Amino acid sequence: MKNRTTYFHLHMISDATGETLIAVGRAAAAQYVSSAAVEHVYPLVRKMEQLDDILRSIEDAPGIVLYTLLAPDLIDRLERFCRSLGVPSVNILDPVMTVFQSYLGSASSGRAGAQHALNSEYFRRIEALNFTIAHDDGQMTQDLDEADIVLAGISRTSKTPTSMYLANRGIKTANVPIVPGIPIPKELEIAKNPLVIGLVASPERLVQIRQNRMLGLNADALDSGYTDKAAIAKEVVQTRKMCAKHGWEVLDVTRRSIEETAAAILSLYQAHREKNRNPD
Repeated sequence: MKNRTTYFHLHMISDATGETLIAVGRAAAAQYVSSAAVEHVYPLVRKMEQLDDILRSIEDAPGIVLYTLLAPDLIDRLERFCRSLGVPSVNILDPVMTVFQSYLGSASSGRAGAQHALNSEYFRRIEALNFTIAHDDGQMTQDLDEADIVLAGISRTSKTPTSMYLANRGIKTANVPIVPGIPIPKELEIAKNPLVIGLVASPERLVQIRQNRMLGLNADALDSGYTDKAAIAKEVVQTRKMCAKHGWEVLDVTRRSIEETAAAILSLYQAHREKNRNPD
């Protein structure tokens, strides 16, 4: 008999967008494979009236309460209510803020949503996102040298979602498809500025992904090499050879999520920048 999934309520209360809470809550919940969270997200909570409405929701569906609030009166009200109801509540920023305060020797400013201020970092991310969207799937190759990173890969190696993830980190990322029988853009071959990374995966995994894609499109791929394992294996080998010829990095994404692939790319990018700063 299979294990049945149990469900629990997860209340996430934030005085900003709630992105931090969602990331932490989901990361923790993912460790419990036999349980699933029913998420209740409450962003931009800055008034007592808002909190009172939320407390009624918690009372109707008791569960774990995570929050990132800075106003002392809101925190006190929430914590007293949770204690009276007998449900756990955690201010997830508390341990981090304590370390910062101890190390820096001063208290925080207490500004709600301060991390979302329109500063230079924000505009850098917007610029990167605009660049990445404009340079998706081999578009606008004439200015590839302006990219920070170029991802070159065969079909279904997650070039686009990985590019968007990196762009959200402020990295201008272009991606170029490698298609059998079609030469890569000359601009990519001569680009000097960007870190170029070839994305590959195992033929077995690519067969599975491509077959699923064709089924989703209600298309017939039997007459092409798109889902043929031998043809795909040849694509992978040719991609590796091309990267070796140009001195490009190669990253196997077979067992990697988008986040894991991006993390590996960022590590390579950091090394690339260090090398360019210290060429000797």
